[in-house]
Amino acid sequence: MFFSRLFWKIFGVYAILTVLSAGLFSVVLTQRQSLLSINQTERRLHDSAVLLRQHTLSYFENASPADIQEQLSRLGSQTQTRLTLIAEDGTVLGDSEKSPQNMNNHRDRDELLQARQQGRGISQRPSPTLRIPMMYYALRIGDEENIRGFVRVALTMENVNSQLKSDRNLVWGTAMAAGLVALTLTYFVIGRVIQPLKTLKQAAESIADGELQQQVNINSRDELGTLATAFNSMSDELAKRVQQLQSQSFQLKENSQRLETVLGSMAEGVIAVDSEERILFANRTARTLFDLPADAEDGRPIGELVQNPFIQKSVRQVFAGADQAVMEIELSRTDSIVSLLATQLPGEHGSGVLLVFRDVTELRRLENLRSDFVSNVSHELKTPLTTIQACAETLLDGALDDPGHNRQFVKQIEQQSERLHALILDLLKLAQIESEQAAFEIGPVSVNRAVEKCRQQHQAVAAAKNVSIYVEAEKEDLQVLADAEGVQSILDNLVDNAINYTPAGGSVTIRFHIEENQSVIEVKDTGIGISQEHQDRIFERFYRVDKNRSRELGGTGLGLSIVKHLVQVFKGSIELSSDPGIGSCFTIRLPLA
Repeated sequence: MFFSRLFWKIFGVYAILTVLSAGLFSVVLTQRQSLLSINQTERRLHDSAVLLRQHTLSYFENASPADIQEQLSRLGSQTQTRLTLIAEDGTVLGDSEKSPQNMNNHRDRDELLQARQQGRGISQRPSPTLRIPMMYYALRIGDEENIRGFVRVALTMENVNSQLKSDRNLVWGTAMAAGLVALTLTYFVIGRVIQPLKTLKQAAESIADGELQQQVNINSRDELGTLATAFNSMSDELAKRVQQLQSQSFQLKENSQRLETVLGSMAEGVIAVDSEERILFANRTARTLFDLPADAEDGRPIGELVQNPFIQKSVRQVFAGADQAVMEIELSRTDSIVSLLATQLPGEHGSGVLLVFRDVTELRRLENLRSDFVSNVSHELKTPLTTIQACAETLLDGALDDPGHNRQFVKQIEQQSERLHALILDLLKLAQIESEQAAFEIGPVSVNRAVEKCRQQHQAVAAAKNVSIYVEAEKEDLQVLADAEGVQSILDNLVDNAINYTPAGGSVTIRFHIEENQSVIEVKDTGIGISQEHQDRIFERFYRVDKNRSRELGGTGLGLSIVKHLVQVFKGSIELSSDPGIGSCFTIRLPLA
């Protein structure tokens, strides 16, 4: 190789390129690093100066010199910079490193001259006070016509210059090492290329000399090896290629089957149509959603099988050049809302469109419920707060000194505060239940003891309203699989509502028994009842049949919602049967312990 002119031509070119690349890389990187370091330093000084100017406007204006000096020292320690406050005439008012009395007038400093004219100024020079190289950044306080002073921030450049020098040495050292490694690798790589060529050259010269029986053994898999064995391996290579094509065809078929399986099991409906709007594919969800026939994929137009103008419009928008078409449509057949996404199928322009349908009916319903919930919470919180504010303002306006009415206003504040407290507690409890953060100890719970405890707690209130409470038990020891506190909360909410909405002389009956391997608990009253139009929404948060009556009774509108969520947590169910003027009956089914 040392006598090969081709070797030295190639190696020389690569050597020159390597050296130039390493040198250029080092120069660019060191200059870039230096520029970045300077910019970062300037930015740091700028941020510190802005911070100091803000403090100057809000604090230093009326502060004493001692306070200014103390505040500058504290800020300088926090920002690791030197901070200086300078008057308009150049007098130093405060400095984080030196006493202002020991410092000269700064009126002719470069950074202050720039700041006086441009609003800001920057310069680098050795500090006359500290005798070290510094970068200064000054900001003007006030406009050009009304200069109130200057703030200046300084940072020593010793660490920056030291770091730049260290980085520069590291870059050049790394570049030189990388260049040597690259040249070494280049030497061996070119040698591996030249040696087979030399062998081929010798064989060619031997053939030219008449020695035709030449066997060239080149054990490599590159072009040189291929050149030596091309004819002998041609048929083998062709057989391998055919075998590879067959294997790829089989893999494509398997992938197609997997894709059909995936699309068929998707919860979203998927329909693919060709350039003539004929159905190419429809998965099971799409067939169910649009009631497509079995021969839908036999080239039948989508407009013939899916009678919805918005779907045809989205298909045509994509064919017209749109990247995708997104819309929501209502399906009258199923009374549902469907989100539609139409996109171009891969392939030539206009090859087809893929339609993806997602049922968002429940999502929209939940969004409406959330909106109603926010509105209801705002209203429920606003009402007691407004009352409390009105009473407080009335007391402050003079009613506090009126012995005939001041206690009445204070009583209203107390009542509304209790109502607000109860509302917040119910909201927190409901949120804990819905987010599964409430710690429930699921285990056997005695229904008998829970009902008896509930009766005793509400007996006094019921007696005061002339309402009788009865308990009917078919089993002396009925136990359910739930949480004791949760079961008690369910009974308390239902019995409290029954007492509140039952007129004097009425009754509330708590009945429990076993039915089809489940415990059945009924809370029945002879109250005002609930009409059929309200029964489907009675368990919604803040939903009230009679809003004025409910607020008068002190209800928060969350009791039945809490009951429903607790029953669901305990894997049970709740039902309501009610007739206006006759009464209501809430039936709870819970698993037996």
